[in-house]
Amino acid sequence: MTISAIISVLEKMAPMFLQESYDNSGLITGQKQTECTGALLCLDVTESVINDAITKNCNLIISHHPIVFKGIKKFDSDYYVDKTIIAAIKNDIAIYACHTNMDNVINGVNGKIADKLNLINRKILQPKSFLIQKLVVFVPFEHQEAIEKSLFEAGAGEMGNYAECSFVSEGTGSFKPLEGADPHTGSIGIRTIQKEAKVEVIFPIWKQSAILNAMKNAHPYEEVSYELYTLQNKHQEIGAGIIAELEQSVDIKDFLNELKSIFNVKCLKHTQIISDKIKKIAICGGSGSFLIQDAIRAKADVFITSDIKYHDFFEANNQLVLVDIGHFESEQFTIELFADVLKNNFPTFAHFKTDVHTNPVKYL
Repeated sequence: MTISAIISVLEKMAPMFLQESYDNSGLITGQKQTECTGALLCLDVTESVINDAITKNCNLIISHHPIVFKGIKKFDSDYYVDKTIIAAIKNDIAIYACHTNMDNVINGVNGKIADKLNLINRKILQPKSFLIQKLVVFVPFEHQEAIEKSLFEAGAGEMGNYAECSFVSEGTGSFKPLEGADPHTGSIGIRTIQKEAKVEVIFPIWKQSAILNAMKNAHPYEEVSYELYTLQNKHQEIGAGIIAELEQSVDIKDFLNELKSIFNVKCLKHTQIISDKIKKIAICGGSGSFLIQDAIRAKADVFITSDIKYHDFFEANNQLVLVDIGHFESEQFTIELFADVLKNNFPTFAHFKTDVHTNPVKYL
């Protein structure tokens, strides 16, 4: 088992294309072609986590937060980031971070939080635009089904709970092969009229290369006629936060106490309780203040996130209850998420959850 094989599975679920511009997800130390002795799963990488990996004979650490967020110009052995990187390199340990790309998929970090709260009817709170492309390709009628099959197998035509979606219309194309051409039909120097199917499919933008290769490999023409468009449509399964519902309305104080229990939180910071009963819940693991207005527009009763600044609490404006459960606490189950992905794809592969508690925030 190579490190590359493990990374491929993680990036199939959360493509690197989806990370935010400020992020540094991906392989931070190590080489992809290295054989993996085991993977240690964590939220943060520290020197203690490196030692835990050594103890467990793991030469790969999969973390949520990247240990390196910005360029390092020199290595200071007194600074925790530099010390951690030095320890990883000395011990041939690869570090791979899966951060905002895993935040931005519906079954990622926020999906795991929703699982813990037994939320239903889940939707992305702030879906992203310009992530969907449409391919239009012209093909002889007798090759239409082969082209569609090839495109579907490459990942085109998927829309929510539907697969193999396409639109086909009928038309007439013309072409005149010139000297040096090797036409599928027709003759050199003679204009040919061909009845063709116009096949249209959509796909996520990060699959573009695979889709176009599949199209070209299945197409009978030497020169394929096609068009490619980037759509403004929002991708309903990609974006920030989740809005969902409890199966039934519950008392808000009971809910908050259950929240403390599930997330092992000693105390909660929240705004004024404005209703005894709640049902609609917005969530965002990590720093989610930027989604407060989205949660209000979605008519959430409660918005659970972390790192809410003092003045941001005023934005609740008696329209919902803001709850800050702490950054580490909100994302702690990402470790379970990583474990689920590895177990489902590599049932016999050795992976471990770190024994190191990396939350730097303590409570009295």
